[in-house]
Amino acid sequence: MKITGFELFQVPPRWLFLKIDTSEGIVGWGEPVIEGKAATVKAAVVELMEGLVGKDPQHIEDHWNMMYRSGFYRGGAVFMSAIAGIDQALWDIKGKFFKAPIYQLLGGKARDTMKVYSWIGGDRPSEVGAAAKEMVQKGFRAVKMNATEELQYIDSFDKIDAAVARIAAVREAGGPALGIGIDFHGRVHRPMAKILARELEPYRPMFIEEPVLPENNEVLREIANAVSIPIATGERMFSRWEFKRLLIDGYVDIIQPDLSHAGGITECKKIFSMAEAFDVAVAPHCPLGPIALAACLQVDATCHNAFIQEQSLGIHYNQGSDLLDYIVERNVFDYDDGYVKIPNGPGLGIEINENHVRKLAAIGHNWRNPVWRHKDGSIAEW
Repeated sequence: MKITGFELFQVPPRWLFLKIDTSEGIVGWGEPVIEGKAATVKAAVVELMEGLVGKDPQHIEDHWNMMYRSGFYRGGAVFMSAIAGIDQALWDIKGKFFKAPIYQLLGGKARDTMKVYSWIGGDRPSEVGAAAKEMVQKGFRAVKMNATEELQYIDSFDKIDAAVARIAAVREAGGPALGIGIDFHGRVHRPMAKILARELEPYRPMFIEEPVLPENNEVLREIANAVSIPIATGERMFSRWEFKRLLIDGYVDIIQPDLSHAGGITECKKIFSMAEAFDVAVAPHCPLGPIALAACLQVDATCHNAFIQEQSLGIHYNQGSDLLDYIVERNVFDYDDGYVKIPNGPGLGIEINENHVRKLAAIGHNWRNPVWRHKDGSIAEW
C-alpha cells in the first residue's frame, strides 16, 4: 500500500481537515490546525506531505521521526500541528486496513467510556449559573468556563470579586457534585493569578487551567504552594520534551496536550504515558472538530490516567457549523450521563461526510481570535 495523494479542506467554523489517499483505496482523515492560523498550518502540511507521497502509510513511527527529526528546525505550534493531522490520518488508514479501531492497535482499551465536559459562558463569561444548570439537566457532570475577562498585571479587586461571584453561581446552580473547570486562559499574570486562585478555593473547582502562560510555568510552584486546587496546563505545549520539564518540576496535577497540536496520536500517547509515571492526570484539550475528538477518544481509551475529555459541541466558537455536521453517523458522539462511548468503528471510528466537507470547504473560513486591549490601549492577553 502506498500514499498516492492528499487534499486539504478549510471548513467553518475554524477547522482544517486533511484527507490522505492510498493505492488500496483506503483513505485517512486528520485535523491539522491552529485556531486562527489554518492557512499557515495548511502550508506546513503541504511541505511535509511531499516526503510521504509514494511511501507505505503503515510505517507511522518512521514517518513521524522523518517529519520531526529530518528538519534542522523543529517543534512549535504550527509544525507540530501539521505533523499531528498527518499522524491522525495515517493511524486512520492503518486501523481501516486492519478493520480495527485505533485503540486496538495501541494495546486495547483501559475503559469503555470517557467522561466529558461542556463549555459554558463564552469568551467573556456571563450567565454561567443558568448555563451550568442547563448542562446538568442535559446530563453533563462537569463544565468548564473562562474565569475572567482580561486582567492587567495588577488590576482591580472588583474584577476578582466578579469572577468569584460567577464561580459561586455555577456551584450553587450545579450542586456540590458538579465538576467545574476554571480556565484562566493565560489571561491572568502572576500577581493576580495567586490572588484569584486563593479566592476560588472555597468553591472546590475540578481544576484551574493555565493559571499563567506556559512560558511562565515556573510560577506554578507559587500557586501550587498557595492552594490545594488541582492545576492543569499544556494546551500550548507541543512535544514530550516540553512536557518533560513540566513533569519533573512537579507542580502540575493535570496535563492537557491537544492531539491536533502536540504531534498527534503517536506523540500524545507517549506524553500521556510519561505523565502516568509522575502520577499526573490527563484531560486532553479539544475545542475542535470531530476528527480531533475521535483521535482523543482513541488514545483516552488506552490510557489509565486520562480522566476527562474536552469536546466542542455547542461551544461559542461553533457558530453556523458544529461538531456533528461533518460526520455520517451523528450518534457516535452521543453523551449519556456525562460520558461518551469510545468509537468502535475501524480507524478513528467515525465516517466523514465528504460531500458536506467539500460543500463547506467552498465557503471556507478566515477565523481569527479577537484582539483585546486594556483601557490604556495596550494589548491584553486573550
